[in-house]
Amino acid sequence: MHLAWLQPGSRIDRAMRTLAIGVAGAGLLLLCFTALMPWPPMVALGQTAQDAGEPITPLRPSEATDAARVSLGELLFHDARLSGDGTVACASCHDLTAGGDDGLERPAGAEGKLLDFNAPTIFNVSRNFRLNWRGEFRRIEEQNEAALLDPDVMGASWNELLRRLQGDAGYLRRFAAAYSSAPTRDSVLDALATFQRSLITVNARFDRHLMGQKGVLTSEELRGYELFKEYGCIACHQGANVGGNLFQRFGIFADPLTDRASEDDSDLGRFTVTGLEQDRHVYRVPSLRNVALTAPYFHNGRTASLEEAISIMARAQLGRELPQDDIASITRFLNTLTGEYRGRRLGEGRKP
Repeated sequence: MHLAWLQPGSRIDRAMRTLAIGVAGAGLLLLCFTALMPWPPMVALGQTAQDAGEPITPLRPSEATDAARVSLGELLFHDARLSGDGTVACASCHDLTAGGDDGLERPAGAEGKLLDFNAPTIFNVSRNFRLNWRGEFRRIEEQNEAALLDPDVMGASWNELLRRLQGDAGYLRRFAAAYSSAPTRDSVLDALATFQRSLITVNARFDRHLMGQKGVLTSEELRGYELFKEYGCIACHQGANVGGNLFQRFGIFADPLTDRASEDDSDLGRFTVTGLEQDRHVYRVPSLRNVALTAPYFHNGRTASLEEAISIMARAQLGRELPQDDIASITRFLNTLTGEYRGRRLGEGRKP
């Protein structure tokens, strides 16, 4: 049957096009309106009703992992023989009794040379969409290998590293049990990554609040969370990891590096990775999980004060000067993001 009334240019055709344009316009308007909302009430697959409507969701335990590989990876993580000179372990820069970092402005790598960046926390690392401050790695295995082989970080070589591990009877037994073979490049990287993926800090007080536990937060901590959302901090620090899921320019409204005599490579951000001008001063947004324990802050470790870090971020990223009372409230909220590792509140066994 010939449907002449649907032919291009017919009255019905023109009417349908007008309707389609109207629907598309309404959809675009709705999209713009939604983008302007502080925290759209979206419920993700597997999310509980208690999570709905909040831009931060509870941190869930790590996925089921092979216990033998986790245990082996933990040994490797703490073994300085993985470095070229046998003096630096992964744990040297990532203290699991504290915040998963080293508490230093910048860590020392192989042969004592200071590195370019403040050491990021290793806790909840698997929840980040990219790794390192410049986000140059997508997979934990890739980042680990780069750190192992970088002459300024651990300064190892695969030949020497595997020779050491294969000469250790204990490691031979553990690799045989976990991988049915002697240590190899792939199995070393897999064991390290498997252990690191297990480093999830659950059961923070704020998570318990999100899951419906009454009275777990004080009124001042709740006020801090509301201010965190109202000022716009939540635009970059949201989701289960309270950040770690996007890139952002450091210094949108003000230059946070004006007190420095000169700019070095670490201050260039992703520009040193991509060479693109739009990536100058752009970094991976860090997670704020356990942030009360991960001072000093920023890619260059410029301040050990969480309150000062909040003030700097407000000026540089939001164009705001925050009252001290509001900074204090936001600080109290951020303290509720400290979680537990292996059933113990993080930081309780922190070194003096």
